[in-house]
Amino acid sequence: MNTHAGFGPASPSSTSTPPLLEIVIEVPRGSFLKRGSSGHIDFISPLPCPFNYGSVPDMIGLEGDLLDALVLGPRLPYEARITLPVWGAVTLMDRGMIDDKLICCAHEPSAADIETVLRFFSFYARCKWWLNLVRGRSGRNACEGWISATEAIARARPRTEAWAGPDVTY
Repeated sequence: MNTHAGFGPASPSSTSTPPLLEIVIEVPRGSFLKRGSSGHIDFISPLPCPFNYGSVPDMIGLEGDLLDALVLGPRLPYEARITLPVWGAVTLMDRGMIDDKLICCAHEPSAADIETVLRFFSFYARCKWWLNLVRGRSGRNACEGWISATEAIARARPRTEAWAGPDVTY
């Protein structure tokens, strides 16, 4: 991991143009409802989501669900479809499974933006540990840090018509 001040990346971009992907918003910025890729409510948060949260509708992440994407910027409506550059990704370990979160926005995020995202996912991993404990689900939960957009996208696989939803319940 390329680090900045011991926490975030030194630079989110590389020498190439960032990939563009379509994102569907599942959780608008400021929402208390955490929805999964199926549209069902996973849980109600005591804190509002500080980012727009969604997924790439045609890619499956390593944990078997749609590839997650976080969109920086103003609040977007639920189910909005937006095509944006992907500047990098945060790798979250959830119940021992790698769950990459693409970081998208119209402009290259600042080091402060990235540090905020990494701090959020470090906190989120601890909260997810508690939620998984209550639900009786074991496995390690942690924020593993920043990776390049191309690395995260390469770890995903294309969604096929045979995909009927995630293999594990969330």
